[in-house]
Amino acid sequence: MATAHTHQQTRILVQAAAAACEDKKALDTRILELDPVDSGLSDFFLVTSATNDRQAVAIADEVEHRLKREFGAMPNSVEGRRQGEWILLDYVDFVVHVFLAERRAFYDIERLRKSARPLSPAEFDEELKVALAEKTRSARKKAASPQAAAGPKAAAGSQAAAGAQAASGATPRKSAKKVAAKAVAKKAPAKSAAKKAAKKIAPKKKTARS
Repeated sequence: MATAHTHQQTRILVQAAAAACEDKKALDTRILELDPVDSGLSDFFLVTSATNDRQAVAIADEVEHRLKREFGAMPNSVEGRRQGEWILLDYVDFVVHVFLAERRAFYDIERLRKSARPLSPAEFDEELKVALAEKTRSARKKAASPQAAAGPKAAAGSQAAAGAQAASGATPRKSAKKVAAKAVAKKAPAKSAAKKAAKKIAPKKKTARS
């Protein structure tokens, strides 16, 4: 089962494929959002028409090249390119159908997929923009929530520390002085011990005889 993220990535690929069709002057491009119960493995059909077989091949080539160049996506299989009457590019999660106009009317796969929701490329593009905007808002809320949660805890910790200092009558500066004084006191015995050891080791000076 496709995750929400995978489904959104598929929509982006379908959008790019539809744009490639439009750039090659394809006719009556439609996107069918398939019913999950009826769709099998695919989520979308992209159906478009060409006026002749050369244009059909050019449309299919543009879709394939653009998806490979921009997304690194390759079709799982390609059928019908030699005849050019009905070219099928299977990307697993979606399938691109490029028909000659009369063949499209004959097979009428839009009618066969009655449970599918038909969309124009413009409608599909608008839905994708809304979905991406909602995803961005959700991501920002998630990023902001840990900071908001940490704020009261940090403030409470600061207040508790301030209360403890006030109760003891000590300030951060005084505490630092006490620590420094203790460190000096620890060093002092060590120095005096070193001096005593040096006196014991040092030879006594001989007095000069008259």
